[in-house]
Amino acid sequence: MAGRGRAVTISKTSQAVAMTRAGFARPHSADGDPLAQQRLCAGMASVVLTHMQASLAARTAFFDGQVTSAIEADTDQVVVLGAGYDDRALRFRTAGVTFFEVDHPDTQADKRARLDSILAERDPAGVAGRPVFVAADFGSDNVAEVLEAAGHDQHRASLFLCEGLLVYLDQPTTARFLSGVRAAAADGSVLAVSLSVHADGLDSATVVARGNARRRTAAAEPWRTILPVSGQLALLASAGWRVTAAVDAADLGTGAAPGRSLLVIAAPAG
Repeated sequence: MAGRGRAVTISKTSQAVAMTRAGFARPHSADGDPLAQQRLCAGMASVVLTHMQASLAARTAFFDGQVTSAIEADTDQVVVLGAGYDDRALRFRTAGVTFFEVDHPDTQADKRARLDSILAERDPAGVAGRPVFVAADFGSDNVAEVLEAAGHDQHRASLFLCEGLLVYLDQPTTARFLSGVRAAAADGSVLAVSLSVHADGLDSATVVARGNARRRTAAAEPWRTILPVSGQLALLASAGWRVTAAVDAADLGTGAAPGRSLLVIAAPAG
């Protein structure tokens, strides 16, 4: 949690992703806000990730589809892991569905302030579309425990969204994190996750280093894990997840480069 004397760290990458996503045409629920992303981005620096637009468009369509499918299947708990400035609690607002947003407390504080401003205008009672904020440090906190403390029911099926997060965690942290998510997942739950991958035969550490060398935000928010597909799927399996479907982001028709982002749907194993 933020403490006296500690610098506040808001994810600039999350803001840039949100600003880029604000330009996409996307679906929304009957009671949802189609302008939610633009409203959350009000006043942010106008940094659009033009080099990542195609990949982000594919990811966004994939994860939006998972949310709409889950709601149609009567799943009433959606957990957004590493939520940043994700707008889906507003965009896909549906009676009876609770969104839990898990993220670093500094980014959450800014997100809360923005959400309060939006809801003060659109919902003075401050209830509709408000997610349950769950502050967590993914390097040390047990995801299942912090979710349970926030009111997440581990005996009911949930949709877990893990978009663009795992590349920032090292492999031991990723394994521990995914195991924690598995512990919170009742039968019938679904994990939708994006995995950063590279071609077989390349050295993963070299791929990560070269990727960070091209990123302006690498010093503050470095990439840590990019693996071949087999390595990423092995991490999922070791944490108790069984892959049920996978698609290369390039196959979704947005122009994303092939072999870099794998979009996966998994179910609790065993």
